[in-house]
Amino acid sequence: MYDFRVVLAQINPVVGDLEHNTKKIISAIREAEKIKADLICFPELALTGYPPEDLLLKPQFIEDNLEALQRIIKKTKDITAIVGFVDMDDDIYNAAAIIYNQ
Repeated sequence: MYDFRVVLAQINPVVGDLEHNTKKIISAIREAEKIKADLICFPELALTGYPPEDLLLKPQFIEDNLEALQRIIKKTKDITAIVGFVDMDDDIYNAAAIIYNQ
């Protein structure tokens, strides 16, 4: 039988504080890696904080959120992470990134 370890990360993100939230997410990923977890799941909009409301009207905030997600992707190794963030195409989306880098 194969053990599959799942971590549910309750990080209490701060609305609008992308730097703080990014650091908390990366720190939680590091802790999950230490205990050899296979998957770590973060809350809805963990990167932006919930609810971001008027911040979503600022294109730079959305761009900064996407850049922060890229930093998280680069720091995620040997674990799958599900991270809530805001995505944008022709509209704004409440999204979740599924990240896995070997």
